[in-house]
Amino acid sequence: MLKTYGDVRKLIEKDQLAWAPLTRNLDADALPTYSLGGDAAGIPKAKSVKKLAFKTLLGPSLNPQLTVRRVELGMLSAAAAKKALAYSKDIVLPKAAPKLAGAPTGGTPARAAAVDWRRRWGRNWITTVRDQNPCAACWAFAGVALVEAMMSIECAYWARLSEGDIHKGVGSPCANGNNMGTVSDWIRDHGVADPGCFAWTTANVAYTPTPDRDGRSVRAPAFQYIGSIEDQKIWIDSVGPLVTWLNVYQDFSGAGSGVYRRSTSPTNLARGGHFMLVVGYDDALGAWLCKNSWGTGFGANGYVWLAYGDSNVDDYAKCGLRGINPDPWTKRRLHNGNLYESGNGALHRNLEVVGSGPSGVVTPRWREGGAPWTWSAAPGFANDAAVCPTLTGTTYSRNLEIVYSTTGHRLHHWWRAGGGGNWNDGGVFGPADSVGPVGFCQGDYGAPGNFEVVVARSPGVLQHCWRDGAGWHLGAVFGSNVAVGGASLVQGQYGTPHGNLEYVATLRSGCMQHFWRSAADLIWRPGLLFGAGVSSPPVMIQGQFGMADEAGHGNLELCVAVGGHVEHWWRADNGDGQWRRSAIFGSQVAAAAGLCQGSYGMNLELVVLRTDRQLQHYWRDGAGWHAGPVIGPA
Repeated sequence: MLKTYGDVRKLIEKDQLAWAPLTRNLDADALPTYSLGGDAAGIPKAKSVKKLAFKTLLGPSLNPQLTVRRVELGMLSAAAAKKALAYSKDIVLPKAAPKLAGAPTGGTPARAAAVDWRRRWGRNWITTVRDQNPCAACWAFAGVALVEAMMSIECAYWARLSEGDIHKGVGSPCANGNNMGTVSDWIRDHGVADPGCFAWTTANVAYTPTPDRDGRSVRAPAFQYIGSIEDQKIWIDSVGPLVTWLNVYQDFSGAGSGVYRRSTSPTNLARGGHFMLVVGYDDALGAWLCKNSWGTGFGANGYVWLAYGDSNVDDYAKCGLRGINPDPWTKRRLHNGNLYESGNGALHRNLEVVGSGPSGVVTPRWREGGAPWTWSAAPGFANDAAVCPTLTGTTYSRNLEIVYSTTGHRLHHWWRAGGGGNWNDGGVFGPADSVGPVGFCQGDYGAPGNFEVVVARSPGVLQHCWRDGAGWHLGAVFGSNVAVGGASLVQGQYGTPHGNLEYVATLRSGCMQHFWRSAADLIWRPGLLFGAGVSSPPVMIQGQFGMADEAGHGNLELCVAVGGHVEHWWRADNGDGQWRRSAIFGSQVAAAAGLCQGSYGMNLELVVLRTDRQLQHYWRDGAGWHAGPVIGPA
């Protein structure tokens, strides 16, 4: 029986294995006994799974770079990819599928010799390493890691999801393991929620998620089984990571640098089954790159290279996932104004827009999430909108909700069920002198979270309002010399236990001012002044640029109309906190009306109100800002 790192080193030397335990541990240090819990029941044997027909299975990906990769692999025609990438000005398609060196014969795609999703196409796609100990819950951790990875790869969203939601949702105590079929069924039937809905805990507690779980759960289909090693590598190259089962031996707890191969010594006893996330492979090393759930103290910062075929890792099929449908809670900082990317449509990424005409009627419009990218209009409603409404998706059953300033200088709230249907009148509220666009978001006070609103009042001040289960309430009045407010209210990530509220307004001096409110004392404070010659309302989001993983803080992104053009500003929330102007673009622009960072390759999407009262779409990819179609009358 292995007890110390010294025991492991002796086995490595005896068996001439090409890996080394963690160098920071002394030979006398005890070998950790990490928790397992992986039951292979329900997973088919690898040899029993039919070879995948990738050309039939995979079309264009939601990820533009993967669409190009599928063309390179011969899975997708360049014509089909060009149609899917109609407005990706920064993506270059190959003229034909290239013949890669060492490409296999017989029509098998010429996959890459090595893939690492932690550093692909210049960025990381994998969330941080977690720690399941002291609980036999590897199955929940591996399943959540897969959903988080595919959220990042398919939808360009960083998400922190809860292993506890699955673990306690299926009623599994820490002493018991479980299988991947249980995880797949739970995610297919219930989705997986964030930690604020139900957090991970090793305590034996009842499953009591917040009442708005439906609106803060990522939805996904059941897992797909991939059998052969070659198919598994092609899947990792062309789709994303896979969950794998393995048989853990004692020396695996001491794995560090190099490719792990278990010692065959009779003293190296088998401990049981375990699940990990395979985030890459390397044929030169002959190994899978695996993200474990034993914390960053294991292996190489929580990862391990596991030799092909070792520890029964390739005996069973591996589990993959496609078709993620993100939740409103994950996206709550990524949109503002009259533009929102909903989970509607076949690809779960329709753009939703609301405008207001001269008669005060609110007109909803939407654009499908794929080619041919056409905009459509729905019947109008209401008759008192003075400005473009501010639109958001909420955790109330994934409802769409709007608030706008009325022609009578009040605030009006409407909502529509997440599955569609008519818009419902939520009532009039607020001060009697409201003017201009409204800052509107759902925060994390309570569950479902309170609605937060900031609007300018005609004396040149700003009014904060909020709604809980008892209705709407008037909050603090703050600011001075305000010319116009904006759809620029965001609950950011600074501050505990609740993030600060961030807001930007345009002052009578022609500059913009950033305001913020700390959850600690609920006092609004003036921040930096920036910009010049501004008379229109700004629109602002907290995006995901600047985030290396789900634990980071994304930049604040702001657009505002100045002199008939749009100015784009940003603030590095992980940097010096200064506002910087990055671009001036567009023409005939009266106001920036809606901004979001959607799931299409991390593009910024913008809707502007033109001087002719038409709404127009712009977007930004890696090649810069581009003018899109005129959507229709505001």
